[in-house]
Amino acid sequence: MAQISNKRIITVAPTGAWPTKENNPNVPLTPKEIAEDVYECWQAGAAIAHIHIRDNEGKASMEFEKFRETVALIREKKDCDIVLNLTTSGGVNLLEEDRLRPFAELMPEMASYDCGTMNWQHTTIFENNPAFLEKLGLLMQEKNVKPEIEVFDPGMIYNAAYYIKKGILKTPAHFQFCMGVAGGIAATTKNLVFMLDCMNEVAPGSTWSAFGVGKGAMEILYATIALGGHVRVGMEDNVLYKRGQPAKSNAEFVRRAKRVIEEFTCEVATPAEAREILGL
Repeated sequence: MAQISNKRIITVAPTGAWPTKENNPNVPLTPKEIAEDVYECWQAGAAIAHIHIRDNEGKASMEFEKFRETVALIREKKDCDIVLNLTTSGGVNLLEEDRLRPFAELMPEMASYDCGTMNWQHTTIFENNPAFLEKLGLLMQEKNVKPEIEVFDPGMIYNAAYYIKKGILKTPAHFQFCMGVAGGIAATTKNLVFMLDCMNEVAPGSTWSAFGVGKGAMEILYATIALGGHVRVGMEDNVLYKRGQPAKSNAEFVRRAKRVIEEFTCEVATPAEAREILGL
């Protein structure tokens, strides 16, 4: 591990559940668009792709056949060894079996594990009840899929500690600090340090990544790299490259993250190195 201690993993989240072509015409929505986008991001330096899909109307969905098609198109690119991380939360008010089926059948190396229920965007409930989280964690162990423990506030870190103690989650764990989402913790460096302290208290030895939504994106990008973490970028979290300027592509975000990492005298992890860092 010593030789890769200076490496930083870039995860790209190209689609998400919410952005539309009206928000940014470059958001990839179809399986073909997503697969081509992921390939371009891999070429730019992304080691992990966090995959959401959309239905034929472009709305948030957990439609299995769309996942199957998207994953197949990415895997068809024989030179692309990017790590696939499938969402289990492609929207709200979804059936649990629809949330579980994509990773259980398509067998990515990672999938998201949203570690608690929250008020989402001041409009609805993003439900991850205890029974579902136990089922999700145990199925991930059965399928040998690494959970990306997504936490939107510090309480979710302590939820994760509970599931680690119960054996629902295995260690070393991997956390994704999701910051700046309305209903969750704000995207500030002070809050990031607090989240990191909480994680180190209850789950020492964990790896971690972070991103900021909206105006906190750049602050969290810089702070995460400085604090030794890995980073996530992409249009799931931000459709603007900077104030008033829509992103031309997800690869544009990846290239910027790569420049920042290298300016900080670190190196961008390859997918193979990401697998070693995360124990995949």
